Amino acid sequence: MQEDSFIWGRRKKQYRVVEKRIDWVWVVVLFLAALLLFTIDLGGLPLRDWDEGTVAQVAREIWRAPAGSMHWLYPTLLGEPYHNKPPLMHLLIAWAYSLGGVNEWTARLPGAILTATSVPLLYCVAREIFRQPTAAIYSALIYLTMLPVVRHGRLAMLDGAVVCFSMVMMLCVLRSRRDLRYCLGVGIGFGLICLTKSILGVLLGAIALIFLLWDTPRLLTSGYMWLAIFIGSAPVAIWYYSQWLHYGQAFTSVGVVDQSLSRVWNRVEGHSGPPWYYLLEILKYTWPWLIFLPLSLRLTWENRNLSWAKLVLVWSVVYLVAISIMGTKLPWYVYPIYPSLALAFGIQIAQIEHLPLMSSYPRPWVVALTVMAVVGTSGTIYFGWGTQPKPDLQLISAAVAVTMILAAILVGRGDRQFLKVLLWGSYISLLLLMKSNYWVWELGEAYPVKPVAAMIQQVNPFVKIYTSFPYRRPSLDFYSDRIVIPASIDDLQNYWDSKEQLYLLLDAPSLKKLQLKSAKRVDDTSGWTLITRNTKASG
Repeated sequence: MQEDSFIWGRRKKQYRVVEKRIDWVWVVVLFLAALLLFTIDLGGLPLRDWDEGTVAQVAREIWRAPAGSMHWLYPTLLGEPYHNKPPLMHLLIAWAYSLGGVNEWTARLPGAILTATSVPLLYCVAREIFRQPTAAIYSALIYLTMLPVVRHGRLAMLDGAVVCFSMVMMLCVLRSRRDLRYCLGVGIGFGLICLTKSILGVLLGAIALIFLLWDTPRLLTSGYMWLAIFIGSAPVAIWYYSQWLHYGQAFTSVGVVDQSLSRVWNRVEGHSGPPWYYLLEILKYTWPWLIFLPLSLRLTWENRNLSWAKLVLVWSVVYLVAISIMGTKLPWYVYPIYPSLALAFGIQIAQIEHLPLMSSYPRPWVVALTVMAVVGTSGTIYFGWGTQPKPDLQLISAAVAVTMILAAILVGRGDRQFLKVLLWGSYISLLLLMKSNYWVWELGEAYPVKPVAAMIQQVNPFVKIYTSFPYRRPSLDFYSDRIVIPASIDDLQNYWDSKEQLYLLLDAPSLKKLQLKSAKRVDDTSGWTLITRNTKASG
């Protein structure tokens, strides 16, 4: 009997060693697959407006600061104090600038690497909560092949880093249930989130605490846990205190209230939407995995007494409700919910994987995949038609069409190989999209900034430049390395009549409408003309 127990214990130990090695293999494979998808042709397109232009400019000013200065602690944006977000991500980008120069690739690289790291981290989270290894594999692969995850993770923004740090926090929360030493990781993860996107750390930290309250309430009475949270919060508190000492009430009113807290009840810069705004974002961009949503929701609710279901429910529901009631609505605010959706889809697909061969699948799956196949086929025809075909979009559409056609056929036959087809097809389609010039589609919303910025750089950097374009473009400020101020036609006329030295960046209708005396054309490009006062004529 003792000999049988010894043999069983030895075999169990060997099995754990093999299982651990397999986990490490998957971690490496997932990271490499993610790294390829998140970094391929990363610098091929210009930075887009708003967050990318702003983050890149703040990082450049940190990089330019003289050695030994405190600019890394008190960052600026175009010479003015920058209170919007803590500078952790900006520091990482500034470090990338020091290695590879100031360009799109270095601006996006730190966020892309961190987001790629979140893929194997999600696999580790799933291994903690799922008994089936296949559920963890599918969760990570689904997360990797979600369009918004890949697209926003490649941008020079803060959200990919936030998701990576939140994954560190959640993984340590789960492991701390059996080893209190991981409590320190909970505090560190929480602190990194707060040092990246301030108030979002409070929300994600609250989600972790609510999960523990439901699943493992004893940890909330552990001194180790609260000590770890205190240690992780200390750098955040020090940073906020240093800003308050340096800027005083201005930091409190602008950095804390206007730029962070006011987003909860106000529509900052006009970014608003209905309460279902983020539901629509999920419905628009999470295909083809949304076909599993109804069954995933039912499976999660039926197993709400299990840890994995508690985590998915708390993470997705609390987060979605919190951002939906906020006054400010921006598409990337929903980013941190995708890991929880991937976990829900992963466990559901693992259930499908273990069904008998030639099982019958829900008919709506065939319908949904067929519709996506029709859309992909239509795109293939449309982008190959006309005098100016777009071969990149045609190829991407063809990849989507072939994937969905094969998947629909296999689902109709009851063949579970459709799961592999969806995963491979989605990965290849995303790889083709990221290799193309269309993955940052917001660039088509306004004129191209790089030629206009090159034109602006010809003039004196200390002279004001006003433009007839209706809103501020941070990407133009970044590439021209100065502020370009939007103004109305009346204001432009008043500035010109005031006889101060200035430059005007005008589109053709505005140039025709304005009555500009003694105007001198400096240059023009992309439908925009840069003019200044002809001092000889005016004299």
